[in-house]
Amino acid sequence: MEKADPNTPPIERLRAIMAKLRAPDGCPWDREQTHSSIKPQLIEECYEVLEAIDAKEPVDLREELGDLLLQVVFHSQLASEAKQFTFDDVATTIADKLVRRHPHVFGDVKADTSDEVLVNWDAIKRQEKPERTGPFDGVPRAMPALMRAQEVQKKAAKTGFDWPDARGPLEKIKEEAVELEAEVVRAEEGTLVGNELAEELGDLLFAVVNLARHQKVDAEQCLTYAVDKFTRRYERMAELLKEEGKDPAGSTLQEMDTAWDRAKAEGM
Repeated sequence: MEKADPNTPPIERLRAIMAKLRAPDGCPWDREQTHSSIKPQLIEECYEVLEAIDAKEPVDLREELGDLLLQVVFHSQLASEAKQFTFDDVATTIADKLVRRHPHVFGDVKADTSDEVLVNWDAIKRQEKPERTGPFDGVPRAMPALMRAQEVQKKAAKTGFDWPDARGPLEKIKEEAVELEAEVVRAEEGTLVGNELAEELGDLLFAVVNLARHQKVDAEQCLTYAVDKFTRRYERMAELLKEEGKDPAGSTLQEMDTAWDRAKAEGM
């Protein structure tokens, strides 16, 4: 059993454990992994960190941050074995980047507001990555779609391609809703061809994200709140039906609507 040496920094102990797991006499599962195979765990750990933040549970957050740190150490170990880079290289790279992008702290540049800081940050970032010539370079396609839409819109807005105020995207939502309704009618009539309905639905979602951006709210978080609210009300609706000896699957839509309204009135 591995024992903690009080004189060993925790990060060094973690790195040594990871190296041992990857060693020939280590863990068969860990030895089989690649950068690609552990991608799902990285995404999962990120979301678990976010959930712990929302729950405002420091103990859970500490644990989830540790799980996320393990992913960084794991990927660094894989790269080290391939003679590509080490964990120290990762830490040095981000430390150097933070110093470069905060010249108002570590240099003689003046920036008194958050907006000024972001202007400097973007300018330095462009200098560091001259290969990013496309308007949307740096926005990962693997991002959740709502987040990606918001980031793409932000980049377009920085060039001046944007509605002057929230009325623009609000009118666009109405326009897209009308176009979507037409496609729904065609689908009901059996005259829909191709992906027109999906495209119109996507256009409507994109317009809604644009409105969220103009209102300075996060579209991804808005949908998360809406899903949370729906699940709370549905669960309470099911409880109310159960009190009457029923369940959602065995109830009529009217019965479910009545229970839903009661759940809503309770503040669910």
